[in-house]
Amino acid sequence: MADPTNLSDDERRLAELGYKQELSRNWSGFSNFAISFSIISILAGCFTTFGQAWNNGGPVAISWGWPIISIFILIIGFTMSELVSAYPTSGGIYWWAAKMGGARAGFYTGWLNLIGLLAVTASVAYGCATFVDLMLSTFSESWADGYSLGRVYLIFVALLAIAAVLNIFSGHLMAILNNISVWWHVAGAAFIILILVLVPDQHQSLDFVFTERLNNSGYADAKYWFLVLPLGFLLTQYTITGFDASAHLSEETEAASEGAAKGIWRSIAYSAIGGWIILLSFLFAVQDADGVTAGGGAVDVIFSQALPQGWHGTVLLISAAGQFFCTVACLTSASRMTFAFSRDGAIPGSRLWSKVSSSKVPANAVVFVAVIGALITLPALKGVGGIPVAFYAVTSVAVIGLYLSFAIPIWLRWRMGDDFEPGSWTLGRKYRWMNLVAVIEIAIISIYFIMPFTPAAIPGHEDFSWENVNYAPILTIGTLILLTIWWYASARNWFTGPKHTIDEAVVEAFDD
Repeated sequence: MADPTNLSDDERRLAELGYKQELSRNWSGFSNFAISFSIISILAGCFTTFGQAWNNGGPVAISWGWPIISIFILIIGFTMSELVSAYPTSGGIYWWAAKMGGARAGFYTGWLNLIGLLAVTASVAYGCATFVDLMLSTFSESWADGYSLGRVYLIFVALLAIAAVLNIFSGHLMAILNNISVWWHVAGAAFIILILVLVPDQHQSLDFVFTERLNNSGYADAKYWFLVLPLGFLLTQYTITGFDASAHLSEETEAASEGAAKGIWRSIAYSAIGGWIILLSFLFAVQDADGVTAGGGAVDVIFSQALPQGWHGTVLLISAAGQFFCTVACLTSASRMTFAFSRDGAIPGSRLWSKVSSSKVPANAVVFVAVIGALITLPALKGVGGIPVAFYAVTSVAVIGLYLSFAIPIWLRWRMGDDFEPGSWTLGRKYRWMNLVAVIEIAIISIYFIMPFTPAAIPGHEDFSWENVNYAPILTIGTLILLTIWWYASARNWFTGPKHTIDEAVVEAFDD
């Protein structure tokens, strides 16, 4: 039987929650912040989903939409910081839900979170593959002439494989890579901003950046404010996500009740500021707005307009490298969630996915996440005009899955009121309004992001095409239906929520 007197403070708290220390606890508070900052990655989301905001709202959706939505996301982050401080476990989101709402709440939350993490890993890796292809095309005409969605998909699979190998090698290596990633994102973003400020011969006016509206969605202009513009907010909501990684890595973080809590809200705040500045630099660098629209709203069109080939390629290189760091971090976070959820028997094949290697890494879970990511992105092999519409569907799935999983424990904490026992980092009485605002914002964006992005995605429309369909509602609503059937037909009989992996006598000793 484990001796409670020989445990560190972190191990003692983990034991109080029912778990023995299986993973290597060698992440600093900075490393914990670094993984969430790397997954948010302003060098990824700001680049890969720029077109969504450009086509659905235009500069207004970016210059005003980004800071406004960022404030709401920061409120969500504050509520989650309080929760991770109280319950610093790798299960994170689903563990909180099970603790406060019972096994069923934990079951639904865990699956929504896992689906979101699988989707965000896939979407980031695919975005990285796209920018690697763009970078190579910038330096090689023959490579550019051979473009195909199939080639991008192969690059995507190769990047997933490399990220998986790095993750399997060592958990400590991941901490080091994420520390490097922070500085790459800071220095890289600053360098890109300087390039876009100094190199172009001319820049757009303040009036264009802060008042120009665009509607390239196909919907009527009368629907701009209540449908088109909100669809453009996917840029912000998708980019600033994945910060629950700080919770999933809490069992590997020193002084986790403080470090993981600060990791969540700081990663959001710093990314929001940096992301806004870099997005403004994109807008000011636009040389021909009609040309950007003709290019599908892709940010690379702005670079090709404003920069000579050498500087253009440099920007793409910096972004692609940042996106690869993001891919590696996403895979780390998703594998830890898979490990924790499997540890409690919730995933078919749990014994396999919860197994830890000699390096104290859930290697099988890493492979599981990489393979699933490759499979769910297969629809991106099809596209319209060379643009994989399925990519935006995967980002929607990521946003909806992750944020719905956040909403459940946030709501449960609000419902507990003063019965909730906070950790060392707490909101105090501010939880009363912050938790409600967080849940309402999540409910609203979840409704918008399952809507068709264009009328051509609506069955029965004269321009309907399956390539345009946003399959996010099929995956999310379909998954919820399947989970409900599974829960009532089987899971409720065997899933009891988080299981203790430490001697029961030790847990009882802490409870006494």
